[in-house]
Amino acid sequence: MEGSSSNHMLKYFLILLAIFSYLNSSSASRHGPSKIAADRRFIKTSCSSTTYPTLCFNSLASHATLIQTSPKLLAHASLNVTLAMAKSTSAVMLKMSKSPGMKPREVGAMQDCLEELSDSVDELRKSIGEMGLIKASNFELTMSDIQTWVSAALTDETTCSDGFEKNTVNGKVVRAQIVKIAHMTSNALALINSYASLRG
Repeated sequence: MEGSSSNHMLKYFLILLAIFSYLNSSSASRHGPSKIAADRRFIKTSCSSTTYPTLCFNSLASHATLIQTSPKLLAHASLNVTLAMAKSTSAVMLKMSKSPGMKPREVGAMQDCLEELSDSVDELRKSIGEMGLIKASNFELTMSDIQTWVSAALTDETTCSDGFEKNTVNGKVVRAQIVKIAHMTSNALALINSYASLRG
């Protein structure tokens, strides 16, 4: 009986091992080096049509297996990485605005900028939500709303950076971050416009 039980356990183990090996090889074929390389090429080619292609590719390349070769997922990912950057910058600026030693003018500019960034975050968040609701019957209207919101976010970010003096340390730090967010938003808008044109 004991030998029979051992044989059954061995067979069971071998079957599980075979299933695992099959699933593992199947996954590897879907996300193997050649597939990932193709996905990254798609991102690089798509980013070449943006104003800041290097920033575009660098911010999205790590999401290649998620994006694959989908223009919609590419635009969606671009909005998500831009939103994450805007939120983290807002948090840093909020801390900076409360730090001692800042000039009153800098504090005022920081608070104005935080308001603009808050609006930008809301607009990017709305755009991401709408991207998830796109279907054939509402494509043009939804894409138009998204393009409007992302354009508004870009305007808010540009207005934010204009309030800082270029010759102060805090001004330089904040402007550099805001400019980066604005460039990422510009890239996201370009990828959204490209996606929209596929159905135009």
